[in-house]
Amino acid sequence: MIEVTAFKWVPPFAQGSVRDIRVRWALEEAGLGYDDRLIGLEDRTTAAYRAVQPFGQVPAYRDDTVEMFESGAIVLWIAQGSDQLMPADPAGRAMVMTWLFAAMNSIEPFVAELATIDLFNAEKDWAKARRPEVEAAVRKRLADLQAALGPRRWFANDRFSAADILMTHVLRDLRHTDILTDFPALADYVARCQTRPAFRRALEDQMTPFRTEEAKNPALTGGTA
Repeated sequence: MIEVTAFKWVPPFAQGSVRDIRVRWALEEAGLGYDDRLIGLEDRTTAAYRAVQPFGQVPAYRDDTVEMFESGAIVLWIAQGSDQLMPADPAGRAMVMTWLFAAMNSIEPFVAELATIDLFNAEKDWAKARRPEVEAAVRKRLADLQAALGPRRWFANDRFSAADILMTHVLRDLRHTDILTDFPALADYVARCQTRPAFRRALEDQMTPFRTEEAKNPALTGGTA
């Protein structure tokens, strides 16, 4: 049986962004059932959890063959056994891997730096000074990315793959801004990916525990019991 760790609850700004959604989405696309093992934020520092995820993050993953952490590696592992996420021919598989790593290495660091400024440090003087340069770098990468996509619907061989799961998740982390509206092909691409039934199921599966916790404790969202 497949097990994926995920948080019971995270603050609203992080909901829909926690990286277990990448793994949930890949499993849904591959038609594989799984259990989610929900942990509290306080569990991140326990010796038991650090034994399976050394950095206290989610997800961690296990199936009948492997135990893993790091969402990109887990998605790649799932994809290697799924025709839905990675083609059988070597050239096709190589292109999926190329774009999967491009999402994590060539796009995500720029997006993550902007999100770190906006979501955690927006009122700090250093962040205000740094932000224009960071946004300019993000826009440059998005221009390159949109040019690479061209008229295609998907990044690897113009068929949906694991690479699109990673790329969409990275681009979704710009949704607190309006930057993607200046890149219509990428905005359409993200919208297209988000209409996939597997994505909708993965998102719902991540959000359900958050809603449950908030119903039990309205103070989590600023309400009162």
